[in-house]
Amino acid sequence: MEIRIEKTTAPKAKPDQKNLGFGHNFTDHMFVMDYTEGKGWHDARIVPFENITLSPAAMVFHYGQEMFEGLKAYRGKDGKARLFRPEMNAKRTNDTNDRLCIPRLPEEDFVEAVKAVVKVDQDWIPTEPGTSLYIRPFIIATDPFLGVAPSKTYMFIIILSPSGAYYASGLAPVGIWIEDEYVRAVKGGMGYAKTGGNYAASLAAQVKAHDDGYSQVLWLDGVERKYIEEVGAMNIFFKIDGKIVTPMLNGSILPGITRNSVITLCKNWGYEVEERKISVDELLEAQKSGKLEECFGTGTAAVISPVGKLRYKDDVMTISGGKIGELSQKIYDEITGIQGGTREDKLNWITFVE
Repeated sequence: MEIRIEKTTAPKAKPDQKNLGFGHNFTDHMFVMDYTEGKGWHDARIVPFENITLSPAAMVFHYGQEMFEGLKAYRGKDGKARLFRPEMNAKRTNDTNDRLCIPRLPEEDFVEAVKAVVKVDQDWIPTEPGTSLYIRPFIIATDPFLGVAPSKTYMFIIILSPSGAYYASGLAPVGIWIEDEYVRAVKGGMGYAKTGGNYAASLAAQVKAHDDGYSQVLWLDGVERKYIEEVGAMNIFFKIDGKIVTPMLNGSILPGITRNSVITLCKNWGYEVEERKISVDELLEAQKSGKLEECFGTGTAAVISPVGKLRYKDDVMTISGGKIGELSQKIYDEITGIQGGTREDKLNWITFVE
């Protein structure tokens, strides 16, 4: 893929690395590529970060035909810029595209585009502990047509955002609200796809949880309303009586890349890992019997988010004494160590930006 590069003539001042927050600041450049029916993907370019102009009739505004991904770039102790398993984001992009009738993007082009734009803006990769350069690839339908059908034109864009910890509390355990009123997704729908509609569907419950002092929502299945699925921005794991348990992928759960990494690490460390249905009643019983040892969320943004408290209706479950569990800490240290180059990449998960 040939990528045209147009450098900015007005570089921005870089933000304070100690106060980055998440998703507030954006780098000097972005990647853009167009799709036209009959021509395919074309005109790959890196240009100054700027607003985009679309017709008010662009189909993305009316029918939600769009997808997005999320990954990070890190500055290793060797000074090299690196990505964590970007080929998995490329594969998941096409899984989402297939569900939303968006044209597939060659996976090697996805990875090449990410590497190229990160290379141009690699001076924006922060170096403070816990910081990274968040990468947001997305595709939007741009055809100016008011009709429910797949668009004939699209834009693939990648923007970059230097970011600190996803949660202001850092690695401190969070409280999770188990939602019993609203439903995020059902099997046969778009729950496994990385698309904005899934996140819009979560907002009402998210507001309700925040109003009661909880950081995130844990969703139940949309049919029987009793099986654990995923947290709004994360997959979920439990350590029950020494075993690692996580909901199996069933078509309504996002196949997280950090989820896959955690399962691989735990198996390599000798833990028994079960991907299966797990009911909220089983959780309550495990907590009452003392077998619910740890709970943590996994995702690109937070990596590991230990859960210190789960609420379901009138039951509040305190986990690990409200502190981070030993396994949660071990996983966090291993993944962030691999990402930052302080631990050996035995599984070849790192792609260097050169």
